[in-house]
Amino acid sequence: MSKKVVEVKTLKVGKYVILDGEASKISSIQTSSPGKHGAAKARVEAVGIFDGQKRSLVKPVDAKCDVPIIDKRVGQVLALMGNEVQLMDLESYETFELPIPDDLKDKIAEGVEVDYIEAMGKQKIMRIK
Repeated sequence: MSKKVVEVKTLKVGKYVILDGEASKISSIQTSSPGKHGAAKARVEAVGIFDGQKRSLVKPVDAKCDVPIIDKRVGQVLALMGNEVQLMDLESYETFELPIPDDLKDKIAEGVEVDYIEAMGKQKIMRIK
């Protein structure tokens, strides 16, 4: 798995974090002020990239957490096969199959270029170029 370790205080909204073993996009971060003997804590809310589930994390701001290394790539649609498309990566020319996201079902056609992401061994079509 491609990931790196960072401190919670370096996380920002719109970036990615690994929660419960899933790569998730951060939707909000709230920090509490430190108490007399306690450390400041951060509450991170995130939505899974691949499954869409909401997850949260509460940790001290100086604690460590995992951040996935997201690879954004461009591919070309070779064939439509029901609910899946066959894509060819435009850098490595490898072909593979991915499910079509619900919001792009009527827009995807053969020969169209799409942006897709690869994280932690999973892939997902994000948008049409």
